[in-house]
Amino acid sequence: MKLNAKLILIMLSLLVLAVITLFSLNQFSQMALVQEIQDSSQEISKAVQISIADLTSEAETSRLTGFFDGARQKGINEINIINSDGEIIDSTNPDKIGKIKDVKKLETGVKTAPRKAEGASILSQRPYDVVVPVIVGDEHLGYVQVNMLLDNIQNIQRSNFIKRLVATAMVFTVGIAFTIYLARRYTAPIHRLAEDFKKVSAGDLTVTFPVESKDEIGELAAAFNEMVEKLREREALEKRLYEAEHLSRVGQLASGIAHEIRNPLNYISLAIDHLRAEMNANCPERSAQMTDVADKIREEVRRANYMVVNFMNYGRPLKVRKSQVDYRDLLERTLPVVQAKLTEQGAVVETQIEANLPPLWLDPELMRNCITNFLTNGAQAMPAGGTITLGAVMDPERDGWATLTFADQGVGIAEDDLEKIFQPYFTTKDLGIGLGLAITERIIKAHGGEITVASSPGKGTVFTVRLPMEEGRG
Repeated sequence: MKLNAKLILIMLSLLVLAVITLFSLNQFSQMALVQEIQDSSQEISKAVQISIADLTSEAETSRLTGFFDGARQKGINEINIINSDGEIIDSTNPDKIGKIKDVKKLETGVKTAPRKAEGASILSQRPYDVVVPVIVGDEHLGYVQVNMLLDNIQNIQRSNFIKRLVATAMVFTVGIAFTIYLARRYTAPIHRLAEDFKKVSAGDLTVTFPVESKDEIGELAAAFNEMVEKLREREALEKRLYEAEHLSRVGQLASGIAHEIRNPLNYISLAIDHLRAEMNANCPERSAQMTDVADKIREEVRRANYMVVNFMNYGRPLKVRKSQVDYRDLLERTLPVVQAKLTEQGAVVETQIEANLPPLWLDPELMRNCITNFLTNGAQAMPAGGTITLGAVMDPERDGWATLTFADQGVGIAEDDLEKIFQPYFTTKDLGIGLGLAITERIIKAHGGEITVASSPGKGTVFTVRLPMEEGRG
């Protein structure tokens, strides 16, 4: 529900509540007022009846005194019985008996009386005189004067006013409470949203705001999440554009320096072979020493050439030439190339290949590059030596797929680095340019396959490669 609708609903609810409350109080007040007037009228009627009976009776006893004790509680302050000559012949106030009133000034009906009636206080209402003529047949016997106060009616009105005031205050108190609740309910998420905006402006794009309602706050939260999502997409796009631009420059650089570097490396390799032959012929006693030095130089030249080849391959599109290849034969052609490096690191290679593994559908040269990268990384991860296990089985989860594993017993990969190892130029080694695994992943995906890694620091790393066995899969 929208905020405007909630405010309108609250105001309408308060209006209805106030109208119902005031209407109910007014009804109760009217009933009490009518009842009080009825009681006062009945008392006046009784007073008049008793006064007429006393006026027409020849008995000397008066019944006003006994009646007046109960009538005083109903607001009757004084009762006077006046004969036709104006003499007060009986009264609830003994001091007034025998006094003369001007008959001409007695007006029948109800009129206000001077505030000097006994029992009337400053806070009391003005007293009223009710004068009723007594006529029997054609003879005018006198008058009955009833002096009364309407304090009970005033009390009822005052009580009704106080009740209305309290009811109105309660209704407005409820309205204020609802308004405060609504304000807090809306300002709290706005404050949280402001804090999230500060985080986003500081560069934290992982912030999301929960959408808990369909009102304005919910719309604002949804818009905020949409904005953050677009910022994430924009950041990812900028990152990809940067990487693409960077790789484009790397490709241009690689194509420019490939011949400039590889030609001297080839010349150095040939020169080393020539020098070794000359030294063996002229200094046979130092043949073993020179052979060892020459082999180390050739190894360094080979490593430098391998880095240049990786550099060139990553900067240009891959050309995959697939054919059916026996995995055992592929390993037999690959292992001798890196055997010297494995021996130097103290690494031993074990194979666990399924007996009935059929030929794989892949590019042998590109896959040799991948295997070489896995073996080189595994050996470098085991400075104290260890075993590299090469496994190959049919994928138990997907028909027509093969699963290749490359497991070492090295130092492992930190959890924070696992998601970065396939990124170009990311490396944790002192030597290397960080393109080996990036190229390996690219080759596997070019074959329609998948590559994953699992590692525990101090326990080793396992690379798992899944490849389709036939063309058209993957």
